[in-house]
Amino acid sequence: MRSNQTTTPASSTARAAVDGLIRGSVRPVTATTRSKAAGPVVVGATIAMGLMAGLFFAFDVSVMPGLAAGDDRTYVTAMRHINESIENGMFGLVFVGAFLATGVAAWLQHKAGRRRAALWAGAATLLYVVALMVTMGVNIPLNNELAAAGDPARIHDLAAMRAKFEGTWVATNMLRTALCTAGLLALTRSLVLHGRDSR
Repeated sequence: MRSNQTTTPASSTARAAVDGLIRGSVRPVTATTRSKAAGPVVVGATIAMGLMAGLFFAFDVSVMPGLAAGDDRTYVTAMRHINESIENGMFGLVFVGAFLATGVAAWLQHKAGRRRAALWAGAATLLYVVALMVTMGVNIPLNNELAAAGDPARIHDLAAMRAKFEGTWVATNMLRTALCTAGLLALTRSLVLHGRDSR
């Protein structure tokens, strides 16, 4: 005796079940998802910016004044060692991470509809970009020139090299401190606005 009912192939049933599981587990990136991520990202950006501002500030108030009290050979030798030591993974992570986190924070705040918080985070991004430009355009070339001079014991005119390096490097580092501190204040304002809008 034959039945008039048609049966669904097992393979089709399995595919439908798998597709359903995939659709249920892979959620699209929605405005709600971005809104939830915006808070932690702006917190991370604020911390990274604070670390960079603190690093530059430490040079302003302790490292450079301390080196200024020493003789020319001590100054040049110490700066060479500092420049070599700072090239490590931790510094690189914070140096680049401050830029990435701040930019992403501004984007997430904008996508979440928090216009004022996004504007403050965007301002912090621009301030840090200027700090990066100063670093790449002035401080790093000066560091490289100091390194290229070779062993301080073999440099004939240490006083001239120090004079060429010290004034410009100190001034631009103060500028970096000011820029990163302003960026930190802007991110703090963005964080406060984010908290208010999330209530």
